[in-house]
Amino acid sequence: MTRREDMGSWLEGTPPSRRLDLPAQGRGSMASVPRRLVGLAIDWGLASLISYAFLDYHPLASLAVFGVSTWVLVATLGHTIGHRVAGIQVVRVVDLAGTSARDAGTTSAGAPGWPAPGPVLAFTRTALLCLGIPAAVWDSSGRGLHDVAAATVPVRA
Repeated sequence: MTRREDMGSWLEGTPPSRRLDLPAQGRGSMASVPRRLVGLAIDWGLASLISYAFLDYHPLASLAVFGVSTWVLVATLGHTIGHRVAGIQVVRVVDLAGTSARDAGTTSAGAPGWPAPGPVLAFTRTALLCLGIPAAVWDSSGRGLHDVAAATVPVRA
């Protein structure tokens, strides 16, 4: 016979920050969904402005500007303009192992945090993000499938 609290603990699951060994809050914790949506809205708005000004506001041109800018900025800096405004940094999961937010130091670009994911992981993440569906489907830790596939996690900077 099963006890009710056994079933309840299974249904509640493990808190997302514990699955990835992240702090529950503050610098180095997983970025919240509203914070990520603010960053996405800023990045999409900037891409739309560039598309409107130079590319006749074609929808695929906006997507291309968004994709290229996201890929280049995440690969080199670890964040886009929208991420920076929202206080988010994209970090490789392997860079999180064994380090705390205090030990992260500074990146090569001088920004506080971990090193940038690099071009291959950033391309994988950005290509799936541009498809839309992988970003809208999350795993049990709260990461979008584009982050799971690229082995990255958005954290608070």
